[in-house]
Amino acid sequence: MMADGTDDAVVAQAATTIIGRLEDRLAELTRSTQEFLVSEIVDLRGDVQLLQLLRDTVSSNIDTFFSAVRNRIPVEHIEPPAAALEYARRLAQRDVSANALVRAYRLGHQEVLKTALEEIRASELDPKLSLAVYELIATVSFGYIDRISQLVVVTYQDERERWLERRNTLRALMVHKLLSGADVDIDAMTTAIRYPLKQNHLALVVWCRESERGDELASMERFVHKLAESLGARDSPLFISIDHVTGWAWIPLLGKAASDTPSRIREFASTTADAPWMAAGNPLPGIEGFRRSHQQALDARTVVTASETEVPQVITASDPGLAVAGLVADNAGAAAAWVGEVLGPLASPTEGDERLRETLRVFLRTGSSYKAAAEELHLHVNSVKYRVQRAVERRGRPIGDDRLDVEVALLLCHWFGPAVLRDD
Repeated sequence: MMADGTDDAVVAQAATTIIGRLEDRLAELTRSTQEFLVSEIVDLRGDVQLLQLLRDTVSSNIDTFFSAVRNRIPVEHIEPPAAALEYARRLAQRDVSANALVRAYRLGHQEVLKTALEEIRASELDPKLSLAVYELIATVSFGYIDRISQLVVVTYQDERERWLERRNTLRALMVHKLLSGADVDIDAMTTAIRYPLKQNHLALVVWCRESERGDELASMERFVHKLAESLGARDSPLFISIDHVTGWAWIPLLGKAASDTPSRIREFASTTADAPWMAAGNPLPGIEGFRRSHQQALDARTVVTASETEVPQVITASDPGLAVAGLVADNAGAAAAWVGEVLGPLASPTEGDERLRETLRVFLRTGSSYKAAAEELHLHVNSVKYRVQRAVERRGRPIGDDRLDVEVALLLCHWFGPAVLRDD
């Protein structure tokens, strides 16, 4: 007996009658519901095959729901129709959001309930019985939609993960082919890797520490997307994983790349929580720029790997001396011997000598200007003069024709630290 005194058996029989009439209109109801969904949800407008699968999904869901009401099947015993599961997989493969899928179930539910209500009104049942029948149909329908929508979303998410893994693997293979220097059709490759190769390219190598959450790659990819937005990129960046804590990325930049890109990268990284370490190439145009900027980023990362000093969070190919350091990063032992020959005792790993080397490096880089060096180092001019004099004394000989050697040696000390300093 229902709360209003209506007999359960009578309500169930009346509901079965209403459902029977609706089943006679299944084709019509399927068509109208599908048309409504496509008109309301733009993401569901696909090709003929996808639209047919949507039609089958709508039809099978309505039929399954009708069967549940007619046969009084507990909602927890109902499984999603095969067409519904396959449709969820297809949407996942086509980058249609899960939100569109869930919304389709909610709107479809609304349409079917509206039609059921119209049929109940047309049946001219006793008002109390009409209300009881509608409550029964509505209760079963809400339970059905709640269960089935959850199950199809799980299927969607599983397929989405598998699809992205397969797609990213293929994408990575195509990127490696592009980096190899092989001749490629630029338009075909752009389509294959879903990245605009005719623009300017800022290449990055990003890396981070392992996280207990295990979401290192996803976190770094999100960071790259946000960085791209901050740099004004209109197209999505390209990101491929190298291992679980390292990724390669390219950001497409329109027009002539801004000269302040390095400072903008540093500013963004400094204001973003959990930003990864980054090695960046210079923004360069076309396929050759895509390759060259990447090689610059790799060389910068090599310097970081070989260095035994604290490395900034962001290093770029335009950083003074980094390109030169990259050329010798794979042979730090030979570099250390040469640095010792050029700098003498000034190459000692003491804090005092480190201050002297840094002052001399900045002094030489600023055109031997005490004033410019003092401004950059935030020192008094006389302090710079004293340190430069002491550095020359520590070296043991004046800086003459070998000035270039001295500058390069100081740059190597700056980037590699103890790795190229004297042990004695």
